[in-house]
Amino acid sequence: MNFNCSACSAKFLTLALTAAFVTVFSGCTDNTKTPAAGAPVHALTPAPHVNTYTTNFPLTENPMSEGGRWIEGKTVGLDWGNISTTPGVAIGTAGPKRFADATALLTGTWGPTQTAEAVVLKKSVFHYPEVSLRLRSAMSAHNCSGYEISNSLRSDDTAYLIIVRWNGPLADFTYLVQDHGKQYGVTTGDVVKATIVGNVITAYKNGVKLAQVTDNTYPEGNPGMGFNEGKNGDYGMTRFTATDAPITTQSQPTP
Repeated sequence: MNFNCSACSAKFLTLALTAAFVTVFSGCTDNTKTPAAGAPVHALTPAPHVNTYTTNFPLTENPMSEGGRWIEGKTVGLDWGNISTTPGVAIGTAGPKRFADATALLTGTWGPTQTAEAVVLKKSVFHYPEVSLRLRSAMSAHNCSGYEISNSLRSDDTAYLIIVRWNGPLADFTYLVQDHGKQYGVTTGDVVKATIVGNVITAYKNGVKLAQVTDNTYPEGNPGMGFNEGKNGDYGMTRFTATDAPITTQSQPTP
C-alpha cells in the first residue's frame, strides 16, 4: 500500500516538473524576436590594421636591429651603409662608394599611406650632412628602391631639401625636388616629417610644409631612415616614428 502511494506521488511529481519545464521553455521561445522579412542586416566592418613603430634607440647595436625590426643597407643591400645606435642616438656609417648612403628600412607589411618622422641631433658638421626619411621603400642585395626625403644640416643659404626617387641599383636615382635656402636646414630638436598619400609626397619641418611633389612609380613599400654618403660630421636622430595610419587631411596633388 505504501509502495503504490509512493509511485502515485512520483508520477504526479514528474508530471508537474514536465509541465513547469514546458512553460519556461515556451516563455523563452516566445520572447525571441526574428527580423521582419526583407529587413536589412547590418554587419560590423572591422577597423583596418594600423602599423605604428616608435623608437628612441635604447640599445647599443651595430647594425641597428631592435629585435629584427630593421634591415640595413650594408647587411642586406650590400652596396650601401648601416645605421648603428647607442642609447638615445642613431647615426649612419656610409658605404665606401659614391652615393652609398647609410640606410635602414622597417620590416613587415605596411599600407601605402605612410608617415615617417624623426627628431634631429646636430653636434659638429661639415661637407654635406643630411637626415633622411624613407617611404614606400624596398631593399634586397644590390637593390634599394623607394622615396627619400632629406634635409641638410647646414645653417646658411647653402642648406637644402631634396625628395629623391631611388630606382634600384647604387647611384641610380632621380631628383623630384631640389630646394635651397636657409629655411630648409635643420638642427638639434627640429622635427622632420614626410608623408605619402596616393601619389603625393609632402615634406615638413616642425609642422610646416616645405615641399610637395607627385610620383606614380612605387605604390607600396616600407618606411625607414638614413644619412648621407661620406663623412659629414657628428649628427644623428634621437627619435623615429613611422605609421601607415590614414591621414584625414589629404594633400592635394600639385600640377
